[in-house]
Amino acid sequence: MEQEFEKEKVTNELWGIDFPEYFENSPIGFYICDARGSLTYYNKAAAELWGRKPVPGSEYWSGAWKLFYPDGTPMPAEESPMAAGPGQENIKSEILIERPDGSFRMLLVFFRPQLNDQNELQARHFTLIDISEQQRDHVKQATLSAIVESSDDAIISKDLNGIITSWNRGAERIFGYSEREALGQPITILIPEERLGEEQNIIASIRNGNRVKHIDTIRLDKNGREIPISVTVSPIKNAYGKIVGASKVARDISDRLQIVEKQAMLSAIVESSDDAIISKNLEGIIMSWNRGAEQLFGYTEAEIVGKSITTLIPKERLNEENIILDRIRNGKKVDHFETVRCHKSGRKFPVSITVSPIRDAKGTVVGASKVARDISVQVESQEAMEKYISNLETLNTVGKSISENLDVQGILQRVTDATTKLTGAAFGAFFYNTTDEKGDSFKLFTLSGAPRETMEQLGMPRHTEMFIPTFVEKKVVRIDDIRKFAGHGKNVPHNGLPKQHFEVVSYLAVPVIAKSGAVIGGLLYGHPEPDVFTAEAELMVVNIAAQAAVSLDNSRLFEQVKSFSDKKDEFIALASHELKTPLTTIKGYLQVLCKKDNDPMSKLFLNKSLYQVEKLNSLIEDLLNMSRIEAGRLDFNLELFDIRELLVEILETFSYSATTHEVIGNLGNEPVLVKGDRQRIEQAVLNLLTNAIKYSPKAEKVYLSLEVAGKRVTVKVRDEGMGLTREQREQLFTRFYRAENTKGISGLGLGLYLTKQIIERHKGEIRVNSEYDKGSEFSFSLPIRTKKMKKEKAV
Repeated sequence: MEQEFEKEKVTNELWGIDFPEYFENSPIGFYICDARGSLTYYNKAAAELWGRKPVPGSEYWSGAWKLFYPDGTPMPAEESPMAAGPGQENIKSEILIERPDGSFRMLLVFFRPQLNDQNELQARHFTLIDISEQQRDHVKQATLSAIVESSDDAIISKDLNGIITSWNRGAERIFGYSEREALGQPITILIPEERLGEEQNIIASIRNGNRVKHIDTIRLDKNGREIPISVTVSPIKNAYGKIVGASKVARDISDRLQIVEKQAMLSAIVESSDDAIISKNLEGIIMSWNRGAEQLFGYTEAEIVGKSITTLIPKERLNEENIILDRIRNGKKVDHFETVRCHKSGRKFPVSITVSPIRDAKGTVVGASKVARDISVQVESQEAMEKYISNLETLNTVGKSISENLDVQGILQRVTDATTKLTGAAFGAFFYNTTDEKGDSFKLFTLSGAPRETMEQLGMPRHTEMFIPTFVEKKVVRIDDIRKFAGHGKNVPHNGLPKQHFEVVSYLAVPVIAKSGAVIGGLLYGHPEPDVFTAEAELMVVNIAAQAAVSLDNSRLFEQVKSFSDKKDEFIALASHELKTPLTTIKGYLQVLCKKDNDPMSKLFLNKSLYQVEKLNSLIEDLLNMSRIEAGRLDFNLELFDIRELLVEILETFSYSATTHEVIGNLGNEPVLVKGDRQRIEQAVLNLLTNAIKYSPKAEKVYLSLEVAGKRVTVKVRDEGMGLTREQREQLFTRFYRAENTKGISGLGLGLYLTKQIIERHKGEIRVNSEYDKGSEFSFSLPIRTKKMKKEKAV
């Protein structure tokens, strides 16, 4: 009883204190709500936390402007911890409030009910504690912890004895030790033996409160592999400011070192490259310049860096730079672009350039790198190769042309034009070596590079000291500057070149020498500039001149042969006509004698004489036909006729006249119409049948067939005779040709020649298929006609 009395006494004494003043000035927020939750009292600290002064009796459960759950979700006042029922007293709850000024506070709320004697709820007492700072520290710590844990760098803490006290995932990735393996171990497990002194120096700096910044060093991983790292070490202090350890941040710089090494290597390569390697910004301003660029363009780095790239570009090519920069801005590369650039001296030279975009760390194009290479040698080689190929093509064309052509004027014009081009001469001329009464003139054949009239007005060259070596001594003359020639300008009457003459400084003359050794002409070339003609050009002209000489010889021979052939044809035509008249008379006399009564012997000789006369008449007719063909006067009387009917008639005739061979026919049953000269076609078929019998003396049969295929009809004559070689087949249809193995067989060698001419003039084709010693098959084809036509004359 005494104790209870004392407690009550103390309590009364406490309540004797000025209660309103005690709570009003308390640093802890305090407020009271009645049983219904209506706010009845709050102190200054609560108002400061709320940031406002609510009117008692007008608000419920709290004086805060807005309430939230700790995660930021809005909280209705009736669902707040302050509205909890009895039995939840002394339970602390965290709430987040927003004040009218927009700031937030995190509060810890304590609830205590006030009951009456009947144990009924009369009021609710609330205590508010601001834990915003603690919450921020907690978030900060959690954030820092997450940063440390997620960092790719190794973040390690150790005490002043070097014992590891914390170990993040970055440390595990770099060094290979797990957290469990590393904690409690000395930091020296990561340090190579020869670098242990570094750790002593670091610890000494930390004890003195100094930070160790960015040391590049080497450490060991779990497998003993050396890893290049960059280390920063900072002191760790306790709540009293005492240094109790160190935190270490280590970064693996292997990639960085590789990049540095790569950059150093690339820099060395760029600097030592023979190519010009230049960088510029997107405005075309030069940013870097290597030694290769200095050697190629002549500018030093100090002279050119900061200037526009257009300094190197000829004016007529400035638009190229705009095109290049547009492509670079679009991220596109310019690859192996061949162009022309300028040296410091102003000299222009060909280059091959490759331009690539330069990007920053974000991938944005900020400039361009340019690699330029001097391709003068390649361009010169290409031009030389193209010139060489062109020269070869010209030589080949000229050689082929002059070897196939027997027209003297045409040959020499081609030679003159081609060699003038090959030598690079301003003009070229071919002079034929002939003499007049005085023995000192030349005849101009062809001229290239100038009008012929110009040279003819100047007159022909004479036997002067300049021309004697070429036209008399058979020498090639090549002079780089004729003005320095000893005999230049000393020949009267001109004492040099005539006023109207082409200006000649470079001079080249090549003799054209016939097979006999005589100089038949000369090729002369001139140019108004010195040193134009090269040894190579001279050699080409000498070779072409040799070919031209052969061709000129051949042309002369051809003209002679043609002249002889014309005289021969003229003679044959005349002789044939002259022989025809007496032969006709003799034939008439013999026919008259045959009709008279003669003894058997006389009749026999008369018949033989008539046969020989007919044979001679056939030979003369062949000669006449050949002459008519050569003269273009072989007439054809064209008509529509049945060629099968013609062959049937020929076959019947041969059945009686050919006593040595049987002619076997395969002509079909249908008529076949062709347009042509019936008599000439009959002559062609008889020639083929006669030859088949004549050149198969050991055989007994000859075959005649008719075949129709499409719109053409083919007549074939086949024998089983001596056959033909390939060489014989190639010459078979030329006039007067007779094979070596046909001696003893009569004929002029005109039958097949005439047959070919007849068939081809009927728009037909004649062919031969033969194998030596196994017989031959001659065939010709003609176009088929279906309508009857009037007779017409053709040549």
